[in-house]
Parts: sequence; structure tokens; C-alpha cells
Amino acid sequence: MKLYVTRHGETEWNAAEKISGITDIALAPAGLRQAEQLAEQCAAAGDISRIIASPMQRAQMTAQAVSRRIGIPVQTDERLREWNYGTFEGQSRQTPGFSEAKAAWGCKMPGGESVFQIVQRAYNVIDDVRAHYPDDNVLLVCHGGICRVIDSYFHDMTLDRFMHFFMGNCELRVYEL
Repeated sequence: MKLYVTRHGETEWNAAEKISGITDIALAPAGLRQAEQLAEQCAAAGDISRIIASPMQRAQMTAQAVSRRIGIPVQTDERLREWNYGTFEGQSRQTPGFSEAKAAWGCKMPGGESVFQIVQRAYNVIDDVRAHYPDDNVLLVCHGGICRVIDSYFHDMTLDRFMHFFMGNCELRVYEL
């Protein structure tokens, strides 16, 4: 079984280096183009049999592009929504205190979620995919913070690696389950 994982296409906030966790932003024109390129890549893979996406519109728009291309409907899983960055939402990624708050795994972002809460959500999705769809190759369409946590499910991740993990918009990774 393969688990394909991608981050949504680019939004205007991504391009502006703004923190966009739970703010529900649509794809920018560049993100729409990226989603179409991702759809071609998924079609070329030829073995994706299920698409599960975050409910946020940037992920849904990306997933729908793939769905149209490979003819598989999109399922939505609330647990794939992006990390709630609390009071950092909408601010610059360089905002003082943001990196420190992200590294404080057991502490909630002010007004948001902790890394542990994100890990619980993402790991539960993977465990459920394994249990319910053992014969499918599944594409998860989600967000940078969730992609970081999914990668930690499959690879040991130091704090430094966690802090510097980056997944580009519509980058596609494949994990073996």
C-alpha cells in the first residue's frame, strides 16, 4: 500500500510569507496551475485509488483538480485541516516568537493548538487509512504543518529536522505502508 501526500497549491498568503493555518484561503492563480500539474503527476503514477483531503478550500481546490483528472471522488477528513496557529495567524513567518512557539511541542500556540494535538490528528488519519483501505493507494491532500507531521510518522525526526522540514506547494511524496 502506498500513501501519497501533497501540500495544497500556492495561496496569496503563501507567496507573501504569511502564517496561514486555519484561515480558509483559496488558491492563487499560481496555485491553480500547480494543482493541474499535480493532477498530471498523479495520473502518470497510475495507481491512486482514493483521494482524502482537508476540508479547507485550498486543499479542496487542489484535490478537485486531481479528482477531475483521474476520475476519483474526493473524500474529506476534518483531521487533515492545518494547524491552528492561534494569535500568529495572518502574521509574517518572521514574527518574533513564532518559531519558538512552534518548537514548544507540549505547549499550545497562544489561542491555537500544540504539536501534540496535530500529531494525534495526523497519526490517527494514517492509522485509519491503513485499517480501512489496506488495498488502496491513497492520496492525502493537506497542508505544510500536517505534511511535516506525516513525514515524522515514517522517519525519525529531531527537533531541528522538524523545524526545518519544508514541503513545497503541490510537491508529491510517497510512503510505503
